[in-house]
Amino acid sequence: AVDAAPLTPPSAMPTSDVTLMLANDNDGSLINTEVRLALPSEPHARARYLLNQVLAEYAKPGSAHPIAANAGVDDVFLMPMPVGTAGGGVLAVVNLSSGLLQAHPSGIETETMTLLSLIGTLRANMPEITQVHFLVDGASRDTLAGHADLTRTYLASSAAPPPTTEAK
Repeated sequence: AVDAAPLTPPSAMPTSDVTLMLANDNDGSLINTEVRLALPSEPHARARYLLNQVLAEYAKPGSAHPIAANAGVDDVFLMPMPVGTAGGGVLAVVNLSSGLLQAHPSGIETETMTLLSLIGTLRANMPEITQVHFLVDGASRDTLAGHADLTRTYLASSAAPPPTTEAK
């Protein structure tokens, strides 16, 4: 079994203000939630940590977008895009654990909200990321839980942060 708990950064790491885009199933919104976290310095480790923090929020009792605690992101690969390719930037390849697919409720809106919250969290904290593609256990998969398309590459700007913000 894959450990889906967020990475624990070294305690000596300085803390930073970050934005988690959290889905709310009650009204179909994404909410920017400001938190202070100690983040790993390596960009791919930072991206993985941020995404696992989002999923950890969804595993909490009373979450507005509940997903079981065995959900997680195994890794995030960051690849520079050539300048002439869709404006350059960085492609983030997010390798989801199969536990996320098993734990995720089925439904187009719920699945789409999860993907948009992950993409939006990356975009809000790592603006150099311009595109995001999802794998599951290192392989392509058609959907997240039967509906949301995992075969395509998403523009990070498709999950631009909404104007509302909450402090956590």
